[in-house]
Amino acid sequence: MASAMTRLRNDFQDDMEDQIARLSREVSSLKKTISKRGGDAYDGARDAAGDLYEDLWDRVHDAMPDLRRGARRARDTARENPMATAVVTAGVIGLLVALLMRR
Repeated sequence: MASAMTRLRNDFQDDMEDQIARLSREVSSLKKTISKRGGDAYDGARDAAGDLYEDLWDRVHDAMPDLRRGARRARDTARENPMATAVVTAGVIGLLVALLMRR
């Protein structure tokens, strides 16, 4: 009887060791798959961010002459109408203060 129990225990132990070995291999495979997918996702995000940066840079670069002209016009208008500039500036500051006070 003892030898049957010993054999049963040994069979059970061998079966458990086989299952643990299979699970270990599956975990290792899953780790590799997750690592690859994570790397691919990172590469994709990096490429998308680079494309977005290049697109924004091109747009800003193309818009710079218009922005400079607008800034010159605003500067000239402010020099020609200092009182109106002061009133607009005070209004903008008041609006910002009112917005910040609400929070």
